Amino acid sequence: CIQCNKCAMVCPHAAIRVKVFAPEKLGGAPSAYRAVDYKGDEYQGMKYTVQVAPEDCTGCGVCVDVCPAKNKSQPKFKAIVMKPHRDHVSAEKENYAFFLDLPDPPRPEIHVESVKGPQFMAPLFEYSGACSGCGETPYLKLLSQLFGDRLMIANATGCSSIYGGNLPTTPWTVNAEGRGPAWANSLFEDNAEFGLGFRLSLDQHRKQARQALRRIAPRFGEERVRAILDAPQKTEEDFRLQRIRVDELKAFLRENKLPSGATPADALAELADYLVDKSVWIVGGDGWAYDIGFGGLDHVLSSGKNVNCLVLDTMVYSNTGGQMSKGTPLGAIAKFAANGKDVPMKNLGLLAMSYGHVYVAQVAMGARDLQTVKAFLEAEAFPGPSLIIAYSQCIAHGINMTIGMQHQKAAVESGLWPLYRYNPAALGRGENPLQLDCKPPKMGFNDFAKMENRFKALAQMDPERARALAAAAQEEIDEKWNYLAKLAALDFHDAAPQTPSPGKK
Repeated sequence: CIQCNKCAMVCPHAAIRVKVFAPEKLGGAPSAYRAVDYKGDEYQGMKYTVQVAPEDCTGCGVCVDVCPAKNKSQPKFKAIVMKPHRDHVSAEKENYAFFLDLPDPPRPEIHVESVKGPQFMAPLFEYSGACSGCGETPYLKLLSQLFGDRLMIANATGCSSIYGGNLPTTPWTVNAEGRGPAWANSLFEDNAEFGLGFRLSLDQHRKQARQALRRIAPRFGEERVRAILDAPQKTEEDFRLQRIRVDELKAFLRENKLPSGATPADALAELADYLVDKSVWIVGGDGWAYDIGFGGLDHVLSSGKNVNCLVLDTMVYSNTGGQMSKGTPLGAIAKFAANGKDVPMKNLGLLAMSYGHVYVAQVAMGARDLQTVKAFLEAEAFPGPSLIIAYSQCIAHGINMTIGMQHQKAAVESGLWPLYRYNPAALGRGENPLQLDCKPPKMGFNDFAKMENRFKALAQMDPERARALAAAAQEEIDEKWNYLAKLAALDFHDAAPQTPSPGKK
């Protein structure tokens, strides 16, 4: 094991966990428990464990497929190997229970701008009922790790609502302090507006809390009020310190009850937690974002408000049996496209980029996992609307889900799914806002299509039509890549906004 944490990152069910901890914490460990010395500089002298939740692992094998380590003496084995469940479940139940009781490293100490670091953050999305090897859930798990209990999620009906809120159970959970994400589901057609409502109400509550805080400054202290109002809230350390300040404020309000009717303090007692910034994410599939909910999504992106939209793009209506969506690629077979889709997929990212004020990223964890992490962090940090479109393999693609991450990589290498980040903030620095995060296509579309039944089936039924659609798909891929490459090559050195001369607009 090279301790890369890739297995934990791609696990669709959060059944693989990693931890670093002090050696003395091994006291009382089960006899079968495994721990090794941590290899990196950031946790010198610590122990490291990769642990599987034996009753929640679905055996999908995605972890084994992505493991980069090789056994030199037995090349067919990797650092992680599938073994019969029955032979190991009893011992691993004890190991996992011990593992869960080990403390997590403090969030401010974790290097989040990496693949490895966020996996040391406890996932607050776990053990979902999604299909074994699901391509959507690793993105949600990463979301819960990066932004933790500050998350507020507006979820569109679809697969993410079935595995996300299959009442009376939910995979959304809480951290050691008992706090977790706030998750609510809405309809296909209005989820974007539903999530925008989160943002508008949060902003209003925060405004009221700040006003009430200023009114009690003479009693609470001008310096402490300024510390709360002016506190930066960007890093995990920033949020930790702000929570300490807010806890001090709430303790003061409890200990210094004002007479009945003293509304500033009464209001502040209810609103104080809004002084800690929340992270609003609007989540759904391509059926929501490209089709039924597109009007609302477009409205939200145009609003300029600080919301983040995550599209879990399977290129098909997965939850209702694999119907065609506007995200279905040209040439693919689907319900309502049984003879192969004959028009190109909608370019949602380019549509959003045309606004100029929207952060846009297209990601595929199986192709470039670090780019995925960067996009999530940049989108959340961007002070306006953001859109992340995440390639999500699906059983509707007609693939072996064990090697789903290989299919993500192939989609990128074929040019079907180019990786990029468009950050409007770069314009202010005189830089090109569009960053291409992948190399030019090195695989022909036909080679990619042969890997998946959604394309192969048409070749068996109607070879001539399949060839024609494949040629059209290749042409469309080439045009799209060339256009993106031209945009990414533009020189924005002198594009930084200039201060207008007096008297001029």
